[in-house]
Amino acid sequence: MMAKKFRKITLILLFFAFLSTNKALSFNGHREGANYGRGHEDTLWSLPLGELSEEEREAILYMREEEKLARDVYLTLYQHYGLIILANIAESEQNHMNSVKMLIDRYGLDDPVTNEEDIGNFTNPQLAALYNELVEKGLLSEIEALKVGALIEELDIHDLEERLAIIDQEDVQMVFERLKAGSYNHLQAFVSALSAYGEEYNPQYLPQEEFEDLKK
Repeated sequence: MMAKKFRKITLILLFFAFLSTNKALSFNGHREGANYGRGHEDTLWSLPLGELSEEEREAILYMREEEKLARDVYLTLYQHYGLIILANIAESEQNHMNSVKMLIDRYGLDDPVTNEEDIGNFTNPQLAALYNELVEKGLLSEIEALKVGALIEELDIHDLEERLAIIDQEDVQMVFERLKAGSYNHLQAFVSALSAYGEEYNPQYLPQEEFEDLKK
């Protein structure tokens, strides 16, 4: 129990130390700048506040934890391998978590993330199980870690597209579209990193034609 707690503390310290020094580092992958979200937040709060459907509430709460899933997996694998692309995209995933949190605050919802600094813990049991599964797979090798990253971003795009189809509120649509654009950037980064290893990535969720367009 103490070893597990120490590991979580170490991950958290690594992450926030990374955030405080990232301007001096050379990055691979997509990194959102320090001003990420400021204009976005102003725009969000300027939009009219609608009435959420139950499906929209569930979508917001689910995506809050799915973005945390991505961040937590990348942080865990970064600690093991030290691949800067993992730390870089973990930072972006934190920004994505913050974006969904703005929706939660805006609509007065109960945040399923009870402690942002608690790596690997989730209210949703399916996401908790998926975290363990993906970390186990990613720890097999650096290549598998990058494939896990690509898979997470594909899943994120897939889940966002499914939820965008049932969302009517303009502010929720805006946030989810932004998350999806970020996931496309992250997927491109992971696919490029795998290519540098001489590895091909086969899409698991996206149609092949859409995936090929992504690589152009």
